[in-house]
Amino acid sequence: MTEIDQGRYLYCLVYLPSADYVADPDWSTEGIADEPVSVVTAGDVGAVVHACDSLYDTDDPQTIQQWLLSHQRVVDEASEAFGTPIPFQFDTILTGGDEALADWLETESDRLEPELSALAGHREYRVEITHHEDARSEITAADEALSTLRQRIDDADSGTAYLLEQQYETEITKRLRQHRRQQARSIADRIAPHVAALESLGTRRSTGVDIDTGREDEPEPIARLAVLATDEGADALGEELDSVAAEPGVEVRFTGPWPPYTFAPTIDSQGGGDGADR
Repeated sequence: MTEIDQGRYLYCLVYLPSADYVADPDWSTEGIADEPVSVVTAGDVGAVVHACDSLYDTDDPQTIQQWLLSHQRVVDEASEAFGTPIPFQFDTILTGGDEALADWLETESDRLEPELSALAGHREYRVEITHHEDARSEITAADEALSTLRQRIDDADSGTAYLLEQQYETEITKRLRQHRRQQARSIADRIAPHVAALESLGTRRSTGVDIDTGREDEPEPIARLAVLATDEGADALGEELDSVAAEPGVEVRFTGPWPPYTFAPTIDSQGGGDGADR
């Protein structure tokens, strides 16, 4: 296990205009392994941290899961207390104690304060759209070129038919991909007026704040999107997604609010003392 001198485990950065922070200057909670969590401040920026002397490393998946959940809970509690944070990834640690951390915050404050201010009042949401209708049948029925190719296959001898069948499947795959991209763009266009920022996450499901149903036979999503929205924007977004979900064969999953993991700026903790992160 890597030993760390005067380590500070970093959960997130928060925006603390002095008028707001005076109301609760002693906020604290318990974090990973029940370590006491507090806030180190410099100007209007605070770092939510706990003291540590090593990286969090184990071969036990249950322990890792518990640490991850504790990390997320602290970020959520900080969000409730101070507003939208800039979250750090799990096991980001800065060395040198509170003094080095405060020096780093002071050095970075000109950049961090505008970033935190811009995120204030916004949270991240995730949107996943799945189409359960048979898009292949829709495409083949409406595409004259494919219908003609299908007829050629039916009329050809076995050798020629095999080659034409390969061509047919290639064209189907290309059209399905185009169809999925068009649907994704259409949905993004409908969502965009209600959000401050939108980013495509591709179509592969992942862990973390995304939904993992465990159903291997489930169709690949048309779109997976991360959006940044205010509470009012999220309400309007939910109404728009209700209308999307009302369309035949469409399933919508809408989760959040989350800290803005997708939209948070990249933070280099190496600048204050000797940083250490996973």
